[in-house]
Amino acid sequence: MLIWTWNELERAFVMNSVDRQQEHKALEALWKEMGRLKGDRQAVRENLAAGVPVYYREKETPQDLLIKEYPDGRKELVKFSRAGDTVIRSL
Repeated sequence: MLIWTWNELERAFVMNSVDRQQEHKALEALWKEMGRLKGDRQAVRENLAAGVPVYYREKETPQDLLIKEYPDGRKELVKFSRAGDTVIRSL
């Protein structure tokens, strides 16, 4: 399972003055890198206990999407962006 907090995702998307093509390449590289990262369940529990939603992927999660889990247990399949998540569907 791959796990990220909003702050980690936001930090990963901070880019200074890049054109659209460079941004696209950077985002593609980020998604590939995120596919190699491993989180741990302790980080999930700590963030949820603090009231912070977490983002993660499971094996069956579609390629450019993430699962967003809220402290109240709700889960959504989302496409993350700096402008805000696009909810694909509730899980």
